[in-house]
Amino acid sequence: MATKFSEISAADMRSAMIDSQLRTNDVIDAAVVGAMAAVPREAHAPAHLASVAYMDRAIPLGHGRALNAPLVTGRMLVAAAIRPGQRVLLIGSATGYTAAVLSRLGAEVHAVEEQAELMAIAQTATADANIQWVTGSLISGAPDAAPFDRIIIEGAIETLPDALTAQLAEGGRLVAARREDAVTRLVQGVKAGGAVALRSFADMDVAPLPGFATPAGFTF
Repeated sequence: MATKFSEISAADMRSAMIDSQLRTNDVIDAAVVGAMAAVPREAHAPAHLASVAYMDRAIPLGHGRALNAPLVTGRMLVAAAIRPGQRVLLIGSATGYTAAVLSRLGAEVHAVEEQAELMAIAQTATADANIQWVTGSLISGAPDAAPFDRIIIEGAIETLPDALTAQLAEGGRLVAARREDAVTRLVQGVKAGGAVALRSFADMDVAPLPGFATPAGFTF
């Protein structure tokens, strides 16, 4: 018989997630682990899926969107190397889980989401003065608040818009997931000379983010 969500505390589930999913897969940065241990992931999942919020898989959110698996979030945050006080642009913030973790890391977060329903869940789950919620186009970002020390794109993309690259400070770091045929890879890059050259560091299953498809005839 399946165990009911109410029979195991969320804190126990977070602890199990950290021990069995994160620490065994290169997410050992103390700050990232501590932040993910503190944020209630179930608050950012649909109510009927709260019982599986800590499983090693993405959580469907509707609108073709998903809450990334914990390991994806952890690996991206470690790669981003967040430091307290840094200004972070989060693209595709959905229900706000990663935004909440980033705030725990001491970042000033500008979280962009275009789906009003997902944004409403995020704002209900996280009341935090360190997070500026931005309702608008994902590919546009938050140009009025640029430049940013870090940019994190929460879903898999095929192409990186120049509009987002322009919002990253020189020397700043961008972390995303890039779709390459049937494979999705986590990628990172540092802005140098006005450009960001992305390199892969892990193969992961990440849901695609709408609006970032490669135009016909375009080569990444």
